[in-house]
Amino acid sequence: MPHASDADGSTHRISPARLAEFREQRFGLFIHWGLYALAARHEWVKQRERLTDEQYQPYFEHFDPDLFDPDAWAEAAAGAGMRYMVLTTKHHDGFCLWDSALTDYSVAGTPHGKDLVGPIVEAFRGRGLGVGFYHSLLDWHHPDFPIDGLHPAWREGLTNNDRDITKYQAYLHGQVEELLTRYGRIDTMWFDFSYTNRRRNGQLTPGAKGAADWRSEELAALVRRLQPDIMLNNRLEIPGDFTTPEQFQPAAAPAEVWEACQTLNGSWGYDRDNLDYKSVDLLVRMLVDSVSKNGNLLLNVGPDGRGAFDPRALETLRGIGDWMRLHGRSIYGAGPSTFEAPPDCRYTQRGDRLYVHLLAWPYRHLHLPGLAGKVRYAQLLNDASEIRTLVPDPAVDSGNSQLGTLPSQTLTLQLPVQRPDVAVPVIELFL
Repeated sequence: MPHASDADGSTHRISPARLAEFREQRFGLFIHWGLYALAARHEWVKQRERLTDEQYQPYFEHFDPDLFDPDAWAEAAAGAGMRYMVLTTKHHDGFCLWDSALTDYSVAGTPHGKDLVGPIVEAFRGRGLGVGFYHSLLDWHHPDFPIDGLHPAWREGLTNNDRDITKYQAYLHGQVEELLTRYGRIDTMWFDFSYTNRRRNGQLTPGAKGAADWRSEELAALVRRLQPDIMLNNRLEIPGDFTTPEQFQPAAAPAEVWEACQTLNGSWGYDRDNLDYKSVDLLVRMLVDSVSKNGNLLLNVGPDGRGAFDPRALETLRGIGDWMRLHGRSIYGAGPSTFEAPPDCRYTQRGDRLYVHLLAWPYRHLHLPGLAGKVRYAQLLNDASEIRTLVPDPAVDSGNSQLGTLPSQTLTLQLPVQRPDVAVPVIELFL
């Protein structure tokens, strides 16, 4: 069972019920939102453009999301077939979406002036969706966060003699305590990130930070004490409950519990001029691939500066939702199969139902090794139309030379010529 070491040396174990819930959900919404939505050119804009606090301040002074409608966010997520969300309470720029008692650099000091985290939590819970928090371990605004090679203010030869990381550690832990005591049950704590081994052009990041800088063992113990059933990710540089491959799909199934985090267009925050959107077909294939390897998919949307989802994001979510409405039972609560899928296919399985996801549509026949005599019935999942099956007999079907090359115990599905008009066709096999 997944576990992480507690500060006192004991071992914390996630309950089987919480782990089962995580795997039942399979598909979640990541929300990256903050001051960088006004810049509209990537969530790392402060670091990428080496902006000073003064240059970044206009975004704070003009943050007033008048179209903010968390119910619409939750509706879009539920309509896409998502079962949980993870919200950025604070990103690396240090801006907080809640009214923290520990800083003035929060939504309370902006023209909007009101807590954003609470209404978002309430809206998603109201739709029956799980709630998680992302929280940055970095803070480019805090006066005691030591400047390092990732900081916007970094320059060669810089010293941090006037910065006391112990004060920042107390601030970090204090804010996590606020978040985990104000909003009821929180399902996931998604910290980001440790970087002692991060390299650029072969060089380690100067002044890079990790577990010792965050007091990670103590922080994890605090999280577990406040929310015993919470799932904690692996970015504290100590073992967590799940791993988080980012912007790639693992080639093979990881041994650990895992959740791939992916963007719609390569940016996490709202990025107005980034038009490199992934297609619905590609995103569905990524979801299927994750579940076939016993993982979840956390798909990001970055709301704009007025608090709305980009129309392109909404269109994409609706497209995924169209597919999920017809094929959700091949995803929710499903996982890998012991059977080996043929080329251009992915298997997921739930109980005695095996789901064949066809990433490419073959002509007339699909051959499934090892399944002869093991399938009671087969149908297309999108419309429950029967798919006829046969076990080829080369002695009888001598006109088909391919039959002689098939592995023994191969089951052949007889497919229609026309591919179903869905992102990824799925065949449901009743074993």
